[in-house]
Amino acid sequence: MEKLSIADITLKQAAKGADYSLSFREKIEIAKLLDKVNVSVIELPAIVKETTDVLLIKSIASCVKHSVIAVPVNLAEQDVERVADALKEAVKARIQIVVPTSTVQMEYICKKKPPMVLEMIKELVSKAKALGFEVEFVADDATRSEADFLYKAIDTAVAAGASVVTLSDTAGTMLADEISTFIDDIYSAVPAVADVTVGIQCSDEVNMSCACCISAIKSGVREIKVSSINGSESANLEPVCKAVRIHSDELSVDTSIRMTEFGRISKQIDWIANSKKSKNSAFDFGVGSVASDLVLNDHDDITAVSKAVKGLGYDLSQEDISKVFEAFKRVSRNKTVGAKELDAIIASAAMQVPTTYFIESYVINSGNVISATANITLRKNDEKISGLSNGDGPIDAAFLAIEQIIGRHYELDDFQIQSVTEGREAMGSALVKLRSDGKLYSGKGISTDIIGASIRAYLNAVNKIVYEEA
Repeated sequence: MEKLSIADITLKQAAKGADYSLSFREKIEIAKLLDKVNVSVIELPAIVKETTDVLLIKSIASCVKHSVIAVPVNLAEQDVERVADALKEAVKARIQIVVPTSTVQMEYICKKKPPMVLEMIKELVSKAKALGFEVEFVADDATRSEADFLYKAIDTAVAAGASVVTLSDTAGTMLADEISTFIDDIYSAVPAVADVTVGIQCSDEVNMSCACCISAIKSGVREIKVSSINGSESANLEPVCKAVRIHSDELSVDTSIRMTEFGRISKQIDWIANSKKSKNSAFDFGVGSVASDLVLNDHDDITAVSKAVKGLGYDLSQEDISKVFEAFKRVSRNKTVGAKELDAIIASAAMQVPTTYFIESYVINSGNVISATANITLRKNDEKISGLSNGDGPIDAAFLAIEQIIGRHYELDDFQIQSVTEGREAMGSALVKLRSDGKLYSGKGISTDIIGASIRAYLNAVNKIVYEEA
């Protein structure tokens, strides 16, 4: 019985959809969950924002141990090298050459005539293959393509070194028997496909994607693109894998998906992807949780601390690592240091910079029958700048007011609050971690007012970003 490859496009789909707002940490968490249930291929979106997107690819590649990591290129030879460099640390990696093959899409996306598109396919596939990667050719909008041109495109890709050929029913209007005929015709017209893995992506535009996938498997397809979240771009992973499991003898295929475990993990993925977050909230990308299994003690050296710092997502200079290690040694004499403590040490010791924005005043209004509002005044170069915003809560409103003043929005990667002292006048400590262009910045604030501590922590992180960017 053959193994059916399951390629999950959840992260690629989430990057396109306005309905999903995933933080950097949430994307990594979803990739880990997919790897855990033995998904064959995890597909990531193309590189758009170079610093952030390359860092995401490298981060996912470092923690995924079983699945193939697949990344598409932006139809330029230099982008093949950029994707290859981002994937070089992956245990298993694949470069995708996604080219529209329908006449309309070629004119609109590639702005090339058919002969030039064929030449582009040859060059891109050959380049990726020469760099030592598995190469997948994706014929986008394949079901609406001129048959003769589609056959030539597939033949060109296979001859250039593609080992996987995927046919995309972008429109999603084909019925199951039409998909079967479509696949049969390709096997007859292009003998070279017998030596590669043929895949299919069926849009769910008319709720036929699962049936079309099963029909394609019957006709010889051995890789299916699916998603773990609902959407119209592809079939859903769970029903396709259940259908394959039930009819495995008839189809002569089976998957490596751990279906029992996936039942639980799919709920986690769905919760991460579909958590309702205010469109205007400073928390709109979600807030990650720190690694709870990190434990350091007084016997750990600077190398171990440096590795732990990188594990938390920070990219610090050697000078800042030395400052963090000195602070760590003072704390670790009396106690073990976990992830939260190390975060606080980094916020206090690393990247101490001249202050650009100072807190002048803040007024917060909040209650169970009114919307939370924040009126904050900051000082920059002796100029007072005010911002007024409402939010999902007093801290959210305060962060939004600061964003209004500085004119920038940053991804809130983590937010922690805790009591430092006891009693009615207890000091509260807040830790904020912001991400800008893929890099993590932390800020710490202390006050008897936890909202004031949170504002100071947020502004501390913002000042670090502003200083480094300037």
